[in-house]
Amino acid sequence: VLTDKAQLTAARRRRNLPERFILFVSNLHPRKNLAGLLRAMHQLPNRHRDVALVVVGRELNLPPATRHLLVELGLGGRVLFTGYLTTEELVCLYNLAQLFVYPSFFEGFGLPPLEAMACSTPVVTSNTSCLPEVVGDAALTADPNNPEAMAECICRILDDQELAADLRQRGLRRAAMFSWQRAARQTFNVYAALTGFPMLNEGCNLAAPTRAGATP
Repeated sequence: VLTDKAQLTAARRRRNLPERFILFVSNLHPRKNLAGLLRAMHQLPNRHRDVALVVVGRELNLPPATRHLLVELGLGGRVLFTGYLTTEELVCLYNLAQLFVYPSFFEGFGLPPLEAMACSTPVVTSNTSCLPEVVGDAALTADPNNPEAMAECICRILDDQELAADLRQRGLRRAAMFSWQRAARQTFNVYAALTGFPMLNEGCNLAAPTRAGATP
């Protein structure tokens, strides 16, 4: 979580970001469901028509159907494509966003929702694939095939500051449960259980420094 207002203000100015925006971090592969998110944006009521969508990530060619959808829904002026950002810039955008939306149809794991949570940003994501397991009770979920349901979740967060604050705190706690240390330990223990090798306990630090010249 960033508290340096000057850093955040500089990031907003550098990217010419609006005051209120929804963040989407992904490439433009169809399974990421940008089209569904655009339709959800179109469903937002008039009181939230000033809310923009900022799309961050490695760029692929925007499919013609998606280009047509932007025009058809009249969203051209409310969607900003930033392309790839440095880690520092991305963290700033997570901190500046009103909420993070990840309407993917399926994921192998899905890191961006946890990244958003680690920045205390409320999350809306899909209720399919592994995403409900990843976010637990720390996010709102909706059917990625139902833009109206996704828009309803977005509105709930934009309209309810108490809900947004609660999701921020839940998200921080949820993100703290995940780490590469823990993932490595659990992976090691799967192999240990199969081979009879002693398992590692929670207190074991896999990144502990070793003696100079020694192999871990």
